[in-house]
Amino acid sequence: MIRDRMIKDMMTEVTTMPSWLRRPIGKASEISTVERIIKQRKIHTICEEGRCPNRAECYSQKTATFLLMGPTCTRSCGFCQVDKGHAPMPIDADEPRKVAESVQLLGLKYVVLTSVARDDLTDGGAGHFVQTMEYIRKFNPATEIEVLTPDFWGSGGDISQRKSITMMVEAKPACFNHNIETVRRLTGPVRRGAKYDRSLNVLAMVKELNPSIPTKSGLMVGHGETREELIEAMTDLRSINCDRLTIGQYMRPSLDHLPVRKYWTPEEFVELGQIAESMGFSHVRSGPLVRSSYHAGED
Repeated sequence: MIRDRMIKDMMTEVTTMPSWLRRPIGKASEISTVERIIKQRKIHTICEEGRCPNRAECYSQKTATFLLMGPTCTRSCGFCQVDKGHAPMPIDADEPRKVAESVQLLGLKYVVLTSVARDDLTDGGAGHFVQTMEYIRKFNPATEIEVLTPDFWGSGGDISQRKSITMMVEAKPACFNHNIETVRRLTGPVRRGAKYDRSLNVLAMVKELNPSIPTKSGLMVGHGETREELIEAMTDLRSINCDRLTIGQYMRPSLDHLPVRKYWTPEEFVELGQIAESMGFSHVRSGPLVRSSYHAGED
């Protein structure tokens, strides 16, 4: 009965997008600079693959979040625009160099690396993350690197996951970000293939291995979660010493994705941000258009 009610609730859709979610297009000349560098090297950004609403702003500032290991994800989350498939592209062994070269050409002082889920790989792709970090540091010694990772469950299970996270921690990113995305009750339909406690364990493991590395997570509202459930999720994150939090509005990419249940108002985002700060998060970004890597370097 509970499951049936949850499915029925998730089918209820709010179709009118409020004015506060509309963004300016941005200058075409500034946007094309980033697009040209990315496309010439046949690499990917989550800005494009995920249809991020902030990509025009970020591109005009010559910033981007690089999407490693191809544009095809082995999972099929109900909110995500990234292509899905059980046969993702082979890993491009030259991608770390291409990304590092792009970072250099764009003059980035802070870069975010993310990836699709690669459950077909034993290490979930951790080794490729580390190689890319090494190349960036070789080409750009002063550039700081934040990682926004999947849970590295991969084909090797929990033992492989721990090895992968250990490998990532030893590479010493400036920040280790892994999103729980939604509240416990909605994790199944929203994050297909993921588990709420498994994600919490990723962040807990980072702190266990190296408490000095800042950890970060993100919540995406609009799937039918309640204020109380969001507070519970924040409490769960603070219980494992998660340092930073982003909260943003879910925007439906297409009719094939989950419907929007609610558009939270700017005032509600301010309140959520204040609650998070009162819990002890060191950095909080809460707003309708906030995304995981939005203005990440300013933190």
